[in-house]
Amino acid sequence: MGAGAAGLDVAGAVPAKRRRVLAAKTRVGRPPQARRRAQPQPPTPLQRLFRACRAVFRGPGTVPAPPEVALLRAMLDRMRPEDVGLSPDMRFFRTRDNAAQGNPTITHTTIYKSDNFSMVILFLPQNAVIPLHNHPGMTVFSKPLIGSMHIKSYDWADPDDDPAASSPDDQLRLAELVVDDLFTAPCNTSVLYPTAGGNMHRFTAIAPCAILDILGPPYSIEEDRDCTYYADVPYSSQHPTRRPAPRVAERGRHAEGSEDVQRSVWWPADLRQVIEPRRPAPFTTDDEQLKRHNQDDVKSFTL
Repeated sequence: MGAGAAGLDVAGAVPAKRRRVLAAKTRVGRPPQARRRAQPQPPTPLQRLFRACRAVFRGPGTVPAPPEVALLRAMLDRMRPEDVGLSPDMRFFRTRDNAAQGNPTITHTTIYKSDNFSMVILFLPQNAVIPLHNHPGMTVFSKPLIGSMHIKSYDWADPDDDPAASSPDDQLRLAELVVDDLFTAPCNTSVLYPTAGGNMHRFTAIAPCAILDILGPPYSIEEDRDCTYYADVPYSSQHPTRRPAPRVAERGRHAEGSEDVQRSVWWPADLRQVIEPRRPAPFTTDDEQLKRHNQDDVKSFTL
């Protein structure tokens, strides 16, 4: 064997020392993008909305300040069906001329819920009605995402008048008509407050609807924020005669459009709601996981 053979590596016929140097240069010389880890995706609209709600809603007994209301309203105004995994092309929203007897079944799914606020999507088939009901001590943002619906809402004319202080036969309270109009998506967000903005409202679906609701704080029987339903009748028909208890009469803002409302402590017989177990799984509450969230993780509803 020649003298030069002693410095060669049998496998590569290249000096071992030189091969190690070349390998080191190869590792160091890789393009920067090959070594860089994948960057976190920017937050989705639903993530941004969640973070804003978490900062704005501070729990029972509080109402967001006007700038905070403006912030949430602006974010909701920009929300699209795709931001929560929905599409107008889904079978649910293409179904028309609902021939079901009575009030069609209403579906709702909870995206997120805590003691301070909840994010809920309501699904109303055509002709479905959510009867007139209240939101005690709550600030509620309602954003129609798909469809068309009629909204009628009231506020108490005297918010300080406590009906519980009256006898059942005398629980008649005046209320002012706030909204009586048709809303078709895409449209702006409606906001109601504990004593203003139409705290009692009724939804009637003209076409299949999806509504994104933000409630702060959410309903809670334990904290005396249960939902009460009402039935409205013409104000002019009310007379000081004995009536079934309990009831609440309310007057519209304008005399010619005055209406009364009868309070109902029972669940409306034709109101059928189901909880949709499938949810869009848009985010978690962990900040690091929120940063890593990708819109592709949002699962579509299968309604």
